[in-house]
Amino acid sequence: MRISILVGILMLTLISCTEKADQNTEENIEITEEQKLLNKYVTVRLTSDMGALSDNEKQIVAKLIQAGSIMDELFWFDAYGDKEELLNSIEDEDLKKFAMINYGPWDRLNNNEPFIEGVGAKPAGANYYPADMTREEFEAAELEGKSSLYTYLRRDDDGNLVVVPYHEMFTEEVGRVAEILRECAELAEDPGLKRYLELRATALETDEYQESDMAWMDMKSNRIEVVIGPIETYEDQLYGQKAAHETFVLIKDMDWSERLAQYADFLPELQTGLPVEDEYKAEMPGTDADLNAYDVVYYAGDCNAGSKTIAINLPNDEEVQLAKGTRRLQLKNAMRAKFDQILIPIANNLIAAEQRKYITFNAFFSNTMFHEVAHGLGIKNTLDGSGTVRQALREHASALEEGKADILGLYMITQLHEKGELEGNLEDYYVTFMTSIFRSVRFGASSAHGKANMIRFNFFKEMGAFSKDEDGLYSVNFEIMKEAMNALSSLILHIQGDGDYEEVASLVASRGVIGPELQEDLDKLADAGIPVDIIFEQGIDVLGLE
Repeated sequence: MRISILVGILMLTLISCTEKADQNTEENIEITEEQKLLNKYVTVRLTSDMGALSDNEKQIVAKLIQAGSIMDELFWFDAYGDKEELLNSIEDEDLKKFAMINYGPWDRLNNNEPFIEGVGAKPAGANYYPADMTREEFEAAELEGKSSLYTYLRRDDDGNLVVVPYHEMFTEEVGRVAEILRECAELAEDPGLKRYLELRATALETDEYQESDMAWMDMKSNRIEVVIGPIETYEDQLYGQKAAHETFVLIKDMDWSERLAQYADFLPELQTGLPVEDEYKAEMPGTDADLNAYDVVYYAGDCNAGSKTIAINLPNDEEVQLAKGTRRLQLKNAMRAKFDQILIPIANNLIAAEQRKYITFNAFFSNTMFHEVAHGLGIKNTLDGSGTVRQALREHASALEEGKADILGLYMITQLHEKGELEGNLEDYYVTFMTSIFRSVRFGASSAHGKANMIRFNFFKEMGAFSKDEDGLYSVNFEIMKEAMNALSSLILHIQGDGDYEEVASLVASRGVIGPELQEDLDKLADAGIPVDIIFEQGIDVLGLE
């Protein structure tokens, strides 16, 4: 009997200890609001096979990373202003880290909502314009260069608007970057890379980029790649006309690049076949374009803020595009990370089980690649001769251009697959494309890519391109999706060719939104702990170049 009592007491003690352990475990897994913000991102280590590089090439990579770190500081100014003042005002280390990810106190994956108390809404024009400047004041100002890609608007001592070129605002910083690029040019063994680095150094000192863009297009055999300068205009959501500083440092994957080389030759034929009237496809893309795959080893500035770029289509200069086309850079290692850690978990939560077999990395890679290729299709100048599409559509130009590239990328895949030029099942590309909408729409309305995906989701929904079962899982209706693809392609190309600002504004207002049903799906992904995007462990030490 005494033994039984002792056993009973022991069992009660064990149960009590287990309950306390469970309570402690629950307490231990409780996370702060700041940690929840950080959990939107998963960390990826950026590396490559450095053994394939020569000693000179390794030195170039290290120097380019140094240059990129300077460009990173310039983007802080573009996006916010005084970086150190902001970071010194934040006591919580997790919140400080989140501010670093966002280059400011606004959550880029949550429509730029402020996460620091008291900072207010993010200015639509970021730090490119005075915060108190109105559209009416800007449009009335007769200032040379006010709409340039490479100028800030500031106020003089009397409160009047003045124009300050980038290279004058940051004479010391761009001088140092130019010096580093010239050092890299001295080390460069590839003549095309050497010439580009020399011209890009001068461009940073003068804000005249076209000659260096032409030289960048001429590079073919270089293993080391750098994209550096003020380039994309996404950050300026007031007018969409100010370029943001950024840097990519990349190492070419020679085998994959050889596989991709054939597709650029199809651009003129695909342009001719676009589903619009002839006048909307009269501009022929340059045939000197090329496709290459890379390991990206360093991101800085605009490309590193919020959602991360996994493919590049440059240059943006319409004259260079028409003369030489564009170069498309596929960032294979970053792309793979997003596929494994984000896209597959999304599919397991939102795509019908019988269609998950169609989600493949090859399709994800190809969809992303042809998105970049499709930037070269369509029209760059409005039909009435008033200027570029970018100028006519202003702050909506980037979102519509990203939407065009997405949908025309799928159009290209469909055409090439029907010609027997693309391997795999067409269903792979369509279902992977649909799943990627859920991935990209999570970037929010502050992102041109996020807004483009909202428009496409709502357009596809209205046309019945997908269905949703009682368990909340989606299936693609393949034939209807093809019809929706052609209809949306036609709509976008017409808006661009007509330079119809009112029509694009209406499209964004009516379809560039997340409805209640889609929000429930996104909440489901958040509850499942699926990250929205990636951040990087990167730098000279990570690559072993110290």
